[in-house]
Amino acid sequence: MTPRLIWFRSDLRVHDNTALSRAAAEGPVVAVFLRSTPQWRRHGHGANKLDFWHRGLLALRETLQGLNIPLLHRDIDDFAAAPAALLDIARETGATRLHFNREYPWNEARRDVEVTRTFDEAGLTAIGHHDAIAYAPGELLTGGGDYYKVFTPFAKAWHRQLSGERLTLHDAPRPQHESPVPPDPAPEPPTLAGTPAAPEAWPAGEEAAADRLERFLRFRGHHYVEQRDFPGVAGTSSLSPYLALGMLSYRQCMQAVLAENGGHLAEGDAGLTAWVSELVWREFYQHVVVGFPDVCRHHAFQPHTEALPWRGDAAGLAAWQEGRTGYPLVDAAMRQLRHTGWMHNRLRMVTAMFLAKHLLIDWRRGEAFFLEHLVDGEFAANNGGWQWAASTGTDAVPYFRIFNPTTQSQRFDPDGRFIRHWLPELAELPTGSLHEPSARQRQATGYPAPVVEHRAARARALEAFKGLTP
Repeated sequence: MTPRLIWFRSDLRVHDNTALSRAAAEGPVVAVFLRSTPQWRRHGHGANKLDFWHRGLLALRETLQGLNIPLLHRDIDDFAAAPAALLDIARETGATRLHFNREYPWNEARRDVEVTRTFDEAGLTAIGHHDAIAYAPGELLTGGGDYYKVFTPFAKAWHRQLSGERLTLHDAPRPQHESPVPPDPAPEPPTLAGTPAAPEAWPAGEEAAADRLERFLRFRGHHYVEQRDFPGVAGTSSLSPYLALGMLSYRQCMQAVLAENGGHLAEGDAGLTAWVSELVWREFYQHVVVGFPDVCRHHAFQPHTEALPWRGDAAGLAAWQEGRTGYPLVDAAMRQLRHTGWMHNRLRMVTAMFLAKHLLIDWRRGEAFFLEHLVDGEFAANNGGWQWAASTGTDAVPYFRIFNPTTQSQRFDPDGRFIRHWLPELAELPTGSLHEPSARQRQATGYPAPVVEHRAARARALEAFKGLTP
């Protein structure tokens, strides 16, 4: 029997993998991975994400070996080379069918269309499956037949139309009697621009993801509402890197919540339902990139905000990137990002709004910096979050809402635990001074003065936004 190809991308798991399950149901399977490092770099991904991707591939390869499924891998320069590379592998292995799970951003979707067309012209079949989210983009629409622009009605429709079928887990394939073709040797690590920040903090693979999910739901999930906004507490799931690269599926997450929450997703335990809402937010942004593809081309979701008079403040941008703005919570968050490849969600909002509102620097500069450093860097979620904070996107925070970083610090790091950890130069200050050190304390510790005064920055941002015409 001729083998089927399963093309892995950002779905590095064998359990609950739609494309793999469908391919294995048809006959023997050969796995394929195309590493597009130059393309991924052009898309803005940095060493942390690319290293995690590589380690995830190695973990997948080991699991596939236990199933006697060979993994073939190729390095290509860009997505345009994918159709020919896959067609060559199909001819080498005698495969007539290719299965893959769809990706939704503009460039990835165009790549998949070209792969399907190339296979069709060669008399072969390429089949894309919707796997990463519950509803394929276009399935959930407003009463007027449009894509949702606001999260709350989207979430209501998501829950209202949800069926058990959408949450059914796909079986992992059984071990094959023999390998259809010899596997390739393990791939060499990619050449990275920089050194990964903290790979030990992010063990790769679906076993690590499943373990982290279980521990979150058992020990922290029920307290998620009370703890998720406090960066000094381990209150979040820390599952975003595993979801971004598909080492864990949304169905596995939802099924785990159902088991822990009496069969409910939208009611019951407040912590668990709040976490489900965050997963639905992630899906919402995947729909946005399809329904409003201009966001994939560096455009604001709200076109009138393109007229904002962004400042070309190189010194301010560097201070923000390096964690020396003079606002302790902002600086601690940016140092967390640079040292771990991850940032607490509350702090992503605080730091993003500081750049876009306090410094009036184009949100796209911050979006790119985050994507370069985040181990969980995912275009749709990152773009959606940045545009929310900058008041240019869907569900955008009203332009006049501008977080006071000192107040945010006092509220969400009241004992200064997070600040002390990431700003050791301030560790000996009294807690009351940690959030806003005096000039004397700054001089004594070498901590910089604020790059901008909050009231003046707020007034400047309000003036900039008031001049826009929707």
